[in-house]
Amino acid sequence: MNQVNKKRIAIIGAGPSGLSQLLAFKQAEQEQRVELVCFERQAEWGGLWQYTALTGTDSCGEPIHSSMYRHLWSNGPKEVLEYVDYTFEQHFGIPIPSYPPRAVIYDYIVGRANAGDIRKFVRFRTAVRYVDFDENTKQFSVTIEDLLTMKVIKNLLFDHAIIATGHYTIPNMPEFEGIDAFPGRVLHSHDYRGADEFVDKNLLVIGGSYSAEDIAMQCYKFGARSITISYRSFPMSFKWPENIKEVPLVRKIKGHTAYFKDGTSVDNIDCIILCTGYRHDHPYMVEKLRFSCTSNFYIPFQLYKGIFWSTEPRLAYLGMQNQLYTLNMFDIQAALVRDVFLGYVTLPDDNEEKRHENIRQWQKREQTITLDNHEGFSDLQTDYLHDIIDCCDQSTVPKFDLENSNAGMYKFFRDKRDNILTYRDQPFPSIFPPFKDAPLCRTAWIKNMHDSIEGYLSLIKTD
Repeated sequence: MNQVNKKRIAIIGAGPSGLSQLLAFKQAEQEQRVELVCFERQAEWGGLWQYTALTGTDSCGEPIHSSMYRHLWSNGPKEVLEYVDYTFEQHFGIPIPSYPPRAVIYDYIVGRANAGDIRKFVRFRTAVRYVDFDENTKQFSVTIEDLLTMKVIKNLLFDHAIIATGHYTIPNMPEFEGIDAFPGRVLHSHDYRGADEFVDKNLLVIGGSYSAEDIAMQCYKFGARSITISYRSFPMSFKWPENIKEVPLVRKIKGHTAYFKDGTSVDNIDCIILCTGYRHDHPYMVEKLRFSCTSNFYIPFQLYKGIFWSTEPRLAYLGMQNQLYTLNMFDIQAALVRDVFLGYVTLPDDNEEKRHENIRQWQKREQTITLDNHEGFSDLQTDYLHDIIDCCDQSTVPKFDLENSNAGMYKFFRDKRDNILTYRDQPFPSIFPPFKDAPLCRTAWIKNMHDSIEGYLSLIKTD
C-alpha cells in the first residue's frame, strides 16, 4: 500500500484498553495500512494497575493516575477477565489460583504487551493537551506536551482518535456537613495506599460499592479496630465480621462523631475514607467531542455500541462503561474499532438518529435493573459483548465462552454472599479447554499478608 494511504491513528492512554487497541492494530501496522501513535502521560504503561506510593501530583506536576494500593488482590476471578490469546498459565508457566494480587495481574498485562512488541508505538511522558476535529478535512488535530522537555507540539493530524484513559482517576468528592472541620484524616480511595496505615483505628468508610467493600475488608484484615460503612442507596448486606457494620448515609460530622440519616451515631472516629466513585474527565477534548457522564453506567450516554462517539464515529472511547468484564472486553471493543476504522465491517446503524435510538434501547434495559441486582448487570454486559462480537469480522474477533463466563460471575456473587472473608479462596474452572479448576493457595486470603509475585507463586498448592 502506498505510504500516503496509511491511516494515522492516535491512541490516548497505554493502560489495558490502549494496549488492547495497539495489539488489535498490530497486523495492520505490519501491512503498512496504519500508522500508530500512542500518547501516555506516565513513565510506564499499565495504567491503573501500576502502583505508586505517591498521591497528588507526580514529578512532572501531573495528577497521579493510579488508585492502586498495597495488598490489593483481584476482587473478581481471573477466569472471567483472561485474555483469549495469552492465558495466565502461558505467562507464568504454571496454573495459578483464581484471585491473584495486583502485582501478578500487572505482570500479566505488561507481559502480553511485551510479547506483542508494541512498546515502539508508545510516546511516554507525553500529555495530550487538546483534541479537535475538522468537519471539512475529517481529521483530528492533536496538541501534545513532552513532559520532560516541556515542549508543546500543535496540530498533529490523525484520521482517527481513540480515547483509552480509563475513568478511575478523578475522584467524586461529595460534601457532608462538618467534614471540613473533622479533626482526623479524610481521604478519597484514590489516595488510599495501604491498610497497614489504619491498624487499631476506628474508620468511617463512606460508599456502598466495590471500593468501600474492598477497603473495609483490607483494613479489617490488617487490624483496624472498627469499621463503619455508610451507604447512600442500600446496604451491601454481606455477612460482615463482628467489627464491621453498615449504616445509612452520613447526615453530619461533629468532632470525632458521625451522625447518620437513621438517627444513629458513631463516636471516636479516627479517619474517614471516601469510597464515593470517580468522574469521567477528558478536559483535553473539544467540547463537542467530550464524553461526560453523571454516573458509572453500563450503557453510557453518547457512545454507540459503548464505544463510538454517536455524532462522529471516527472517534472511539474504550472501557468507559461500568465493568464486570475487563481485559477480555477491552480486546473485543478494540477489535470492533479496528474493523470499523479499517473498513472491514460497517456499523449496523448508519446515521446519528439510528445510533441514538440503539443507545436508548440499551439504556432502557439498564434502567429496569435494580442497583443490587448484580446478576442482572452481568446478564446485561454479557449480552452487550455478544452484540459487539456480532458486529466484528468473525474471522479475527477474540471469542471466548461468554455463557461460562457469565456463570462464573454468578458463582462469584454467590461466594461473596456466602462468606465475604473466604470468597477469594474459592477455585474457578477455566473457560478454556480442558476447563480445569484453578489450584488453591496454601494460605487463606485473610491470613496472607504478602502480595509479591514470588510469594504468591510459592504458596500455590500442587498435586
